[in-house]
Amino acid sequence: MGEVEVHALRQINLLLDEGRFVVLLGPSGSGKSTLLNIIGGLDRPDEGEVIIDGQSTKELDDKALARLRNERIGFIFQAFHLLDHLTCVENVALPSYFGPSLGGREVAETRAREALARVGLSAFATRRPPELSGGQKQRVAIARALFNRPRILLCDEPTGNLDDHTGREVIRFFQELNRNEGVTLLIVTHEERVSQAAARVVRILDGEIVAEEVGRAALDSAPPPGDGGPHDRKEART
Repeated sequence: MGEVEVHALRQINLLLDEGRFVVLLGPSGSGKSTLLNIIGGLDRPDEGEVIIDGQSTKELDDKALARLRNERIGFIFQAFHLLDHLTCVENVALPSYFGPSLGGREVAETRAREALARVGLSAFATRRPPELSGGQKQRVAIARALFNRPRILLCDEPTGNLDDHTGREVIRFFQELNRNEGVTLLIVTHEERVSQAAARVVRILDGEIVAEEVGRAALDSAPPPGDGGPHDRKEART
């Protein structure tokens, strides 16, 4: 910032295993959103690298990185980022405009309706965002993130704009998505209630990972070997 150099992240070494539900927990300004954006390829690190499915994103140009984001990663944000002039089904189908052809508009709309059905909003396909509640908007955003059937969902404060009841419903949906479909989840939050739903909690403060622990959701069963959790901290933090 001007002549002042700010290190948003320092010495981060984080391993995320496929099919795990991980929460990145920390206060505002701790660097958690910056880390999420780097993992998802929205930002590039000044040093180090991000490896997804064995491929370093450092080697990808902007076009290839955009293709990776569109095809393998789903993003969910606190502010929803829906376009008010489009219907719900059109909002969900937006990723089809930025990736390989699915076979035409009709095929894209069919997949978008299937995604809306997964979040319980089939009846809202032709409505527009201003007609929805906050929880419904977030579900549309989740459906859009699921449109291309990504391998990983990256969520930045997904319950931040929701009331307590609606937030808990969204958290339960994430748990079901992870448990039933094996979707890898990384959720950035400052809310302890979200961390209680995860199998692994990574705490970040002032740009550094300061602690890792097993989440409440995994306490009834031991994590599998090599999950990158606290029992495998040497492997995850070498």
